[in-house]
Amino acid sequence: MTMTESRAADFLALDEHYSAHNYHPLDVVISEGEGAWVTDVEGKRYLDFLAGYSALNFGHRNPALTEAAIAQLGKVTLTSRAFHHDQFGPFCQELAELTGTEMVLPMNSGAEAVESAVKLARKWAYQVKKVPQDGCEIIVVGENFHGRTTTIISFSTDDTARADFGPFTPGFRVAKYGDIDELAAQFTERTAAVLIEPIQGEAGVVVPPAGYLTRVRELCDRSGALLIADEIQSGLARTGTLLALDHEGVRADLYTLGKALGGGILPVSAVVGSADVLGLLKPGEHGSTFGGNPLACAVGRAVVGLLRTGEFQERSTRLGAHLHARLGELVGSGVAEVRGRGLWAGVDLAPGGPTGREASQALAQRGVLCKETHGNTLRIAPPLVIEEADLDRGIDAVAEVVGT
Repeated sequence: MTMTESRAADFLALDEHYSAHNYHPLDVVISEGEGAWVTDVEGKRYLDFLAGYSALNFGHRNPALTEAAIAQLGKVTLTSRAFHHDQFGPFCQELAELTGTEMVLPMNSGAEAVESAVKLARKWAYQVKKVPQDGCEIIVVGENFHGRTTTIISFSTDDTARADFGPFTPGFRVAKYGDIDELAAQFTERTAAVLIEPIQGEAGVVVPPAGYLTRVRELCDRSGALLIADEIQSGLARTGTLLALDHEGVRADLYTLGKALGGGILPVSAVVGSADVLGLLKPGEHGSTFGGNPLACAVGRAVVGLLRTGEFQERSTRLGAHLHARLGELVGSGVAEVRGRGLWAGVDLAPGGPTGREASQALAQRGVLCKETHGNTLRIAPPLVIEEADLDRGIDAVAEVVGT
């Protein structure tokens, strides 16, 4: 039997034997995808209710994005930053104009973007705020998720992410998410920045209290600190606005972007923000061989083109209202709480019912792919191209599963 003829069990056996077990995926082996749908190696179709944790905001194989990638593949894919190329400048300009920022630092993964923002905040603190060398601090919040590099897990409150990976990087203070008084108490003359997710994704799509982000901005202004918004999951139309901070009319000094910026085709991330901060970098101080490569920039430009129209922000707003209205009807019938904004929801399952893992498995059996987080929470984040009838199909499946 050839590899292409193998059934799912054969692929699962290969994964189990040869790959490091740093994930616990569902037993589904996907071979094709289009729009909001994927097909496994045995021909079964599934509705994608996760969208690669928002990396697939525009759906699988979005025609505009695949065309841009194919066109660039026929030209040049990598030059390294040792040379200029014809996609780099236009990408940086177009992304800056879209986000209303001044300067762009392209990288690859979301974690790279966060690491870059941490370095930028520290450099700014020493060169501009005049914090004593090696003494600056960055305030973060509990239950955060910004990646899994050694520095990032140093300020995580997730024991699974931290266990046996120390020693940890110093220079971070942690406050409870949503508690403005506790956050205010963390500020000192050494505070370089506050790093925060406007909506916490991995924690279960947790939305802060109204006005909280406005107060965070005020505290940063008062203490002369930067505000860094991690919009890697919450940004690029997922919540109904371009950036989740836009819901409160708040502007950050730096934003980290990723996931959907690569259109579900390749890793593309960036730090965007003030030239007063990004402009501090000098040659040799930071870099990435693949960061801002021609293929990434071409796809990123196509993503910016899709977001300029406002179509996906509108779809997320309209379909998101429908999603939350329907999910809200399940509270008290197998669901304890529903949170979120736009086409993004965290569904806390009621005690006594299925666990998050069991619910995810039951949904997969019904042809809907979703994934649990923190034990009893389902994260729902379908591609923004999903049709309302398909959205209802997925919600109906959730209702069946949590009601059993």
